[in-house]
Amino acid sequence: MKRSSHKPKAPIKTVAYDVADQLRTPAEMAAYLDAWLEEAPDDAQGIARALGDLARAKGMSAVARESGLSRESLYKALSENGNPSLATVLKVAKALGVRLHAAAA
Repeated sequence: MKRSSHKPKAPIKTVAYDVADQLRTPAEMAAYLDAWLEEAPDDAQGIARALGDLARAKGMSAVARESGLSRESLYKALSENGNPSLATVLKVAKALGVRLHAAAA
């Protein structure tokens, strides 16, 4: 069996992808949330996470201040296992400058 003369490559370094880093403008944020609402309208936890992504993109402290909610409660409500109330969702959406839309099914 012939041995390869290739030198071993350095290990590939990876970084965690965070969609919040890509959401820079209000239009991008609205499009992202709209995609979640369109593609997964029954995924309450996914939509809550999407709001969390938007809040992180804008800055959780700013969203907390504008919504009147604490940062801790926002992190908890908008986490993977969060279950925010409708009141929280509406406050966060307003703080983010986005609206939820209704359409006939």
